[in-house]
Amino acid sequence: MIVEQLYTGCLAHGAYYIESNGEAAIIDPLREVTPYIEMAEKRGAKIKYVLETHFHADFVSGHIDLAKRTGAKIVYGPTAQPNFEAYVAKDNEELPLGNVKIRVLHTPGHTMESSTFLLLDENGKEYAIFTGDTLFLGDVGRPDLAVKTDLTKEQLASYLYDSLRNKIMTLPDDVIVYPGHGAGSACGKNMMKETVDTLGNQKIINYALRKDMTREEFIEAVLEGQTPPPAYFPKNAMMNKLGYDSIDEVMRRGLQALDPEAFEMAANEYNALVLDTRDPNVFVKAFIPNSINIAIDGNFAPWVGALIPDIKQPILIVADPGREEEVVTRLARVGYDYAIGYLKGGFEAWKNAGKQIDVIHSISADVFERHYLEHKDIEVVDVRRPSEYAASHIEGAENLPLDYINENMSKFKKDKTIYLHCAGGYRSVIAASILKARGYDNLVNIEGGFSAISKTSIKTTSELNKYA
Repeated sequence: MIVEQLYTGCLAHGAYYIESNGEAAIIDPLREVTPYIEMAEKRGAKIKYVLETHFHADFVSGHIDLAKRTGAKIVYGPTAQPNFEAYVAKDNEELPLGNVKIRVLHTPGHTMESSTFLLLDENGKEYAIFTGDTLFLGDVGRPDLAVKTDLTKEQLASYLYDSLRNKIMTLPDDVIVYPGHGAGSACGKNMMKETVDTLGNQKIINYALRKDMTREEFIEAVLEGQTPPPAYFPKNAMMNKLGYDSIDEVMRRGLQALDPEAFEMAANEYNALVLDTRDPNVFVKAFIPNSINIAIDGNFAPWVGALIPDIKQPILIVADPGREEEVVTRLARVGYDYAIGYLKGGFEAWKNAGKQIDVIHSISADVFERHYLEHKDIEVVDVRRPSEYAASHIEGAENLPLDYINENMSKFKKDKTIYLHCAGGYRSVIAASILKARGYDNLVNIEGGFSAISKTSIKTTSELNKYA
């Protein structure tokens, strides 16, 4: 028996490969399915099942493409109603896989179709659980992401309480827990950085698994501090339920190389968003006017999902040469399937063609220190999340989180110079590029963000009592 966790850091997502006696199962695969197929082929195994723990909201699964390419059976737990051919298993039904079995445990709460897959080894012993978004390490799945349900989040949390106590906590302590996500995912709020643990240890350290916790206490604890889910979550969940274009078609469409003339024509003809994925420190020095910077070396896909409202928005890509395929793939992971081409030769080709460019004024923390101390009334906007701001921030800085920049656009002042910062510089450049595209010209980005600012003499303050 072979069990492998295939972890993708940018999505904080765990997919799983299970193999026994020449048969394999893939749990919650990502959109690009070739790596799973190659893994099985290399080992001489046939993929028998694609197991889906639920209709995912934070990414588009590769279940449909993987089943089409391998003949594997897509399996959901009870109550799932997918719009494509799939097997909906019964609660406690066991699926044979080589010399082992996988038992389907219906664990509603995160969503009503949510299920946990219990792996029984060659001797029939409970070996591991693949919990999807039902149980994380240190946390449980948020109960407000179900696809079109009449149930309230409180009712879903109540279902989750029962699922954990009746299906999960009754298992032996030595059972291995393989969660669907780790720290950094928006599917939970208190996840550990580790990606595997024993159930016994989780019973000790996970607040949601306290034996003496009442249903009411559980519901309150799970719902406390939950921020609104990213806008793309419901759209991804529907794609996973209803179906989507083949990844091959998405890649073909997105990987059309366009010279500067064709790129400019496509931007105008299709009203396309120009997405520049280069390093933010490079972007600020020169970029295509009205383009948005979300750097590929960061939490790229989640920020795309949070900041581009229309999932069907035509997108034109500016990338470092050689990384275009990576960009299109990572866009597709969160359902942005309408990339329509990339700038051949990268930004250098645009510049060499004599096309118009724009810049964002960027200064060091030391230069900002002088500006701030000389003019205490300057407009400083901190685009970090509220919890980061509460922990420590510049006195007088206004907190307008990047996550909600589209909703808060009117709060940015066009008639004043705005000094923008985040924690390290990634998010502030995204914010500056969005503002610049909306006609805000008096912008100054602070390099190195709050990390660099905190090393200067600028006074900071804390509001942690608000979050105590």
